[in-house]
Amino acid sequence: MDEEEALARLVALAGAGAPVDAAILRALIEEASEMGARRALTRLGLADEAARGDVSDLRQLLGAWRDAKTSAWKAAVDWAVRGVLALVVVGLAVKMGLPGLLR
Repeated sequence: MDEEEALARLVALAGAGAPVDAAILRALIEEASEMGARRALTRLGLADEAARGDVSDLRQLLGAWRDAKTSAWKAAVDWAVRGVLALVVVGLAVKMGLPGLLR
């Protein structure tokens, strides 16, 4: 019995007019959600055996991108701080008359 047939039987059983048992309702929801998940994965192209490796590769790529982005921001902030400190040192040197001592 395939999934669609099982789902059809559960729907028929639930719609037979008898009070719906919680177990039947649970089984109906479970079968429908599994079918929907498989259909969504198939539409995304992730229903084959290589999908697990593909998703793993994408996760690694995303992690590497995040690490590179963090490193770039840290480097930019580091250079900005160094530039500001260099300007402060040059400003102090000018204020104290260091260029006059060099002549």
